[in-house]
Amino acid sequence: MTLSFKTAFIALSCIAGAAQAQAVRTEHNISLDLANQIAAASVSACAANGYAVSATVVDRAGGVRAVQRADNAGPHTLAASQQKAYTSASAKNNTLAMMEGAQKNPAAANLVYIPGYLLLGGGVPVKLGNEVIGAVGVGGAPGGHLDEQCALAALDKIKDQLK
Repeated sequence: MTLSFKTAFIALSCIAGAAQAQAVRTEHNISLDLANQIAAASVSACAANGYAVSATVVDRAGGVRAVQRADNAGPHTLAASQQKAYTSASAKNNTLAMMEGAQKNPAAANLVYIPGYLLLGGGVPVKLGNEVIGAVGVGGAPGGHLDEQCALAALDKIKDQLK
């Protein structure tokens, strides 16, 4: 082999190796234990304020990992919490911010037509650093902003596990 042929061969080998390395990804995801902790802490935070809610925690792909429904929480709160969690995980954003954005931007208003999306406050992503590993959705407090406060209180309670 000539020197230029060897150099080209090595360069192509490196490119092929880099392409192959990108074929498999490593992703973080929420565990069942952590999902249960977040769901319980969300329901507890709302109960401390007198709100009977449901909380659903989903994984990074929007699949349900944990659900808790407080005594006296309405039956509709289950679906609302799941849809908020799914919306938040899917969009990697708080649903309250998404709702406010849709109200101000007519083009974003079409988000309501995505199956499974619910643009009401109460959905919050669960992050490991900047990576979304799941989301929590809370439904049943008298206002989405209050649902979000319960979700944020739950995430604050487990924040040391997300480092």
